[in-house]
Amino acid sequence: MTSPPPPYGAYPPPQGAYPGYYGYPQYPQPQPTNAMAIVSLVCAFLFAPLGIIFGHIAMSQIKKTGEEGRGLAIAGLVISYLITVMSIVVVVLSVLFFVQVAHELERLDGTVPGYPGITAAPSPPVDNALPPFDPPKTLGSNCQYPATTEPASKPVKPPQNGRIAMDPPLIHSTITTNQGSVGLSLDNGRTPCTTNNFTSLAKQGYFDNTTCHRLTTSAELGVLQCGDPTGSGTGGPGYRFPNEYPTNQYRLTDSALKVPVVYPRGTLAMANSGPGTNGSQFFLVYKDSQLPPTYTVFGTIDNAGLATLDKVAVGGVAGGSDDGKPVLNATIKSVQIG
Repeated sequence: MTSPPPPYGAYPPPQGAYPGYYGYPQYPQPQPTNAMAIVSLVCAFLFAPLGIIFGHIAMSQIKKTGEEGRGLAIAGLVISYLITVMSIVVVVLSVLFFVQVAHELERLDGTVPGYPGITAAPSPPVDNALPPFDPPKTLGSNCQYPATTEPASKPVKPPQNGRIAMDPPLIHSTITTNQGSVGLSLDNGRTPCTTNNFTSLAKQGYFDNTTCHRLTTSAELGVLQCGDPTGSGTGGPGYRFPNEYPTNQYRLTDSALKVPVVYPRGTLAMANSGPGTNGSQFFLVYKDSQLPPTYTVFGTIDNAGLATLDKVAVGGVAGGSDDGKPVLNATIKSVQIG
């Protein structure tokens, strides 16, 4: 037996005959989130440069595949770039800060490497004489020659550290140059650390075949400066040591250290670029000169030596100035001790 037909035509089509499951519209399946976008955001906080790399990779992949995660990738890139830039700024500022601190410490401690600007510069006219010698209680008890950051200009070993004997009080030395001999009396009794340094360098041949690179012939200053194997005025032995007489006759904060005194003709003194920067360079005073008492006086020059210095001084300075390379070449052939 069959069912009668519906009164008004056929039955309505079953559910599902039209688009949409059981009469509901169908939507496209959602795209997955790009993995690189997630990695980029995570790396932004862990290691920003990787966050930048993964962020750009994610943006490229999303553009090609249509994946989700564009916002994550953009966030990872922005954060990574910000952190990277901030890190660079912090590093640069830190380096500048530490460089400035290092320069300040060197300036205060007198440890500028390479002995830049070593000079015996002219000073205003003065009538002050060098102060009388009053032996410090610690004189010669602990001579130290710490290394500098600048290597030695010529192979040499630092002198002996520790206590230095001050007997004999005077040690004879002879500088033989191509212009004549310069006899010296080294003041071991007043400047044992400096004398110890000079004799050590001389015995090792450090001064042999080196030129006296600077002559000054101004009204206030008459010196010939030697002791630099490079001949440039910036060389040294790779170590430094403190000042002795006359600097040790003053307190470190004494304003008198800035007041020029007379270094008389015939004085042997150390060149330096500030307190504590003594090395190998020294100057020979051939006429009364005006300098602050911050250059260690460690000996005297004999009459024959002064005649040799006068000969070089009369030759003048190259270029016609009063300070620079001497016209008459003065080369140290050797330095003998004793």
